[in-house]
Amino acid sequence: MKLSTPVAAIAALAVIAAPISASAAKKTTKKAASVKSIAAGTIQCKNQYKGKKVTIFSPNDTASDIKNFAAAWAPLEKCTGVKITWEGTKTFEADVKLRLAGGNAPSIIDFPQPGLMAVQAKAGKLIELPADIKADISGNMLGGWLDYSSVDGKVYGYPFRQNFKSFVWYSPKAFAAKGYKIPNSLDEMKTLSDKIVTDGGTPWCAGIESGAATGWVVTDWVEDMMLRTTTPANYDKWVDHSLKFDTPEVKAAFDAVGGFLKNEKYVGNVKAIATTKFQDGGLPILDGKCFMHRQANFYKGNWPAGTTFGESGTVNAFYLPMAKASDPKAMLGGGDLNAATNKKAETIDVMRYLASKEFADAKAANMGDFSPRKDYDTGLLPDKFDQTFANIGKSAATFRFDASDLMPGAVGAGSFWKEATSWITGQSTDNTAANIDKSWPAS
Repeated sequence: MKLSTPVAAIAALAVIAAPISASAAKKTTKKAASVKSIAAGTIQCKNQYKGKKVTIFSPNDTASDIKNFAAAWAPLEKCTGVKITWEGTKTFEADVKLRLAGGNAPSIIDFPQPGLMAVQAKAGKLIELPADIKADISGNMLGGWLDYSSVDGKVYGYPFRQNFKSFVWYSPKAFAAKGYKIPNSLDEMKTLSDKIVTDGGTPWCAGIESGAATGWVVTDWVEDMMLRTTTPANYDKWVDHSLKFDTPEVKAAFDAVGGFLKNEKYVGNVKAIATTKFQDGGLPILDGKCFMHRQANFYKGNWPAGTTFGESGTVNAFYLPMAKASDPKAMLGGGDLNAATNKKAETIDVMRYLASKEFADAKAANMGDFSPRKDYDTGLLPDKFDQTFANIGKSAATFRFDASDLMPGAVGAGSFWKEATSWITGQSTDNTAANIDKSWPAS
């Protein structure tokens, strides 16, 4: 969506809203007063919400994030007069139920996964959003988000944050020394792995130990392979168990993962994966003890001090390829959706702004935050390496939410993790699939 000059101006103001000098502040005030509308022209700047308050309830209680969010929405407050308050909590799932049941509902709820939002939408605690929001999600956000924003065909959520998982970490120097090329298909990735073995190296390293959450790394692998060995539609059926684990499509995804992680030629001691901390899983790359490690963009924080990133850095990352190079890219990840508890104009306009390109650009510049939008400016991200992740992410044709986060808790954060760990240590795919299916709640 092409922005008009006034909208571009307010976007620029949002980007610089946090660190601002006195002289710049005068200029900001003068410019803001002349702005007629923001958020692609959908919100009028008439101080129309002076004295109105909007509260946002979220699992994010990080002080620095809240400060940066506030800086990014400052232009909206200035132009409409609305006062926005962010309330964070570490016990979100329990607290949000209490707030909604007790008649103390916040204006907007920041849901960290679609399943939690769907529960409250079906309970009648959330309101259906206007048609222009549905059109914005459909036209300007990654494919898949409209489904996650909807419950029973009605749109309740507005995506505003994003993270990505479909990446493989490697050492550019080690690849260059051996003449290895980035694979563009799963077959090429297997061929590369075989070549590394022939050359006397270990292609892959991994670690899945994570305390009570041990096994989630394997489930991420399986989810990524589901997006590469079958269709997005089958992925969705798998999430709601209309496609069971004990079906050829799902077992094929497990076996595709096993072709890498359960292959002693590729990883060495397979069983050691289960006792290696996930934070340490990729570190052997630094010592030349392995060449590749599949992990999300957030794994960047696990590399030791002094690690440099990018094509000329100590480590880099490439997109986990599709089955065929010509296949449309699918991206696994997560993100947040905002949902409203009332139909007040100020609430809906705050929702619009939090999902807008202007807010996305401001978050990118102020806090390095990724957006589900395809039109936000990834060049504003302060970290050049993060720009790589963001550009690959928004080039995907299809986005799918982490499946284990969408499945019932007894499965997604229970049997799937547990059985995936047993699978790594020797349990068969058939037994693993059957055990998870048996654990699925009856209703």
